[in-house]
Amino acid sequence: MGRHAIAAAAAALLLAAGPASAFGIRFDWKGLERCTSGHPDTVANPRFVLEDVPEGTKYIRFRLKDLDVPQYDHGGGVVRYTGQKEIAPGAFTYRSPCPPDGVHTYEWTATALGSRTGRPLAIARARRKYPE
Repeated sequence: MGRHAIAAAAAALLLAAGPASAFGIRFDWKGLERCTSGHPDTVANPRFVLEDVPEGTKYIRFRLKDLDVPQYDHGGGVVRYTGQKEIAPGAFTYRSPCPPDGVHTYEWTATALGSRTGRPLAIARARRKYPE
């Protein structure tokens, strides 16, 4: 088999395998009591739907950031991952979104970890406005 034939066969295998899946999360604010006072409450996490969690993940660390006020620490939590497709409310607590001056954009970051304090395997992000 010639060099060009080998290259063509390798390219065909890569195309057949399809694109690699990316770690992703989805969430919504369903069930969150409305807050626009600028004084966040400590509340249970929203329900997260997990997509394509990397192999070897043992923990997922969640952090919330207000992209309009990024210096404010909304906190988050670390959840043991055992293959579940979602993280139910109540797995951890954080400081709720509570913008005093209109609508802000918030971003959850989920970091897949091989151990509780290990290096990240992958990072997923999801954004939503609040209040919607």
